Amino acid sequence: MDLLEVKDLHVSYGLSKILHGVSLNVKPGELVSLVGRNGVGKSTTMRGIMGLTAPKSGSVMWKGQEIRGRGPHVNARDGIGFVPEDRRIFSGLSVAENLDVARLPAHEGQQVWDEDRVFSFFPDLKQFEDRKGGL
Repeated sequence: MDLLEVKDLHVSYGLSKILHGVSLNVKPGELVSLVGRNGVGKSTTMRGIMGLTAPKSGSVMWKGQEIRGRGPHVNARDGIGFVPEDRRIFSGLSVAENLDVARLPAHEGQQVWDEDRVFSFFPDLKQFEDRKGGL
């Protein structure tokens, strides 16, 4: 079973049709990247999957369940994340506080992360944990 399966996704902003039938699959443990020039629909694809922009048609399956039309808060609770390119953080909070704000509660079967785990992936970040995000 695929972790994520997107079939024939169409997303528009008003009268502007942005995505025309995007399909992709992500299997458990697989890493998939969307690459391309500015304005070709990478962020719109992610917004459609996440539920931030409602798809006009198509299917978005997460762990075998249709999620198209669900709110982004429900999708986030179910383990789907979206990190926008502009790295929106709370500039007045420290690095550690920003990580704490982004923490999701653990659900059965999910691996929990904490600051130590994040710092194991990004060891240079540890030295800045008390620095304000805006710096």
